[in-house]
Parts: sequence; C-alpha cells; structure tokens
Amino acid sequence: MMHDEMNKLLTSELSAIETYQQALEKKGTDPAHIPAIDAMSAILNDHQKAASRIEAAIRQKGGEPVHSSGAWGTWSAIVMGTAQLFGDKATLKALKEGEESGLKEYADVLDDTGIPQDQKTLISELLATQRMHVRTIDGLMSRI
Repeated sequence: MMHDEMNKLLTSELSAIETYQQALEKKGTDPAHIPAIDAMSAILNDHQKAASRIEAAIRQKGGEPVHSSGAWGTWSAIVMGTAQLFGDKATLKALKEGEESGLKEYADVLDDTGIPQDQKTLISELLATQRMHVRTIDGLMSRI
C-alpha cells in the first residue's frame, strides 16, 4: 500500500515534468516570455528534484519506483497541447490545475496513517513546494 501511494505521487511528478518540458518547448525565445520561461524552468527543476526524492524514498523502503507517467502523462499532454492553441492564459491555467491536482494528491497521501513518518516529512516538504508553484503561476497569470 505504501509503495502504491508513493508511486502514485511519482507518476504525477513524472507527468508534471513532461508537461513543463512541453510548455517550455512551445515558449521559444521571445523576450516577452522570459519571466514565464524562468518561472516554469524553476518549477520543472522542483518537479525533477521531487521525482528523484520520491524514487529514493520508495527504494529505501524496498519498493520499485514507476518509470512512466502512464495515462496521466498522456492526458496531461493532450490538455497542454489544447491549452497552447489558446495562448498563454490557457496554458498557465492548465499548469495551475495540474499543480492544484498535485496539491490534493499530496494532501491525501499525507492523511494516510500507513505512511511512515520519514515519508510524511518528505511529502510535507513537497506539498509546501506545490503551494509555492500555485502562487508563482497565479503571479504569472496576473501579468497577462
């Protein structure tokens, strides 16, 4: 059970990594997009670190981490592709919805009494980072 919950979080992080990579590829090098590019690059980096930390936590408890974002990643790619057709505001809204979904997943796992304390500490830290991502995206949205 514990590995399932952590792998669910890992799947979401892998999906987030793919989503931000896709969003950054579409941004190009337009100087007007530099603040968004910098912010999205920092969030991508956070998701990469989170995925590594979750993988390590799963291995530390004898589990095998997932290696793919699976169906969640496919859905995320479709949403992001569609959002990008409608411009920056729609793209940021899609990214924010993904971050808020991640917040809920972290909060749900944190409430699970079967999760060891060391993993709860990790999840609490990652939850705080997710909250920061939502605030960052809100800030980007307010500039559009």
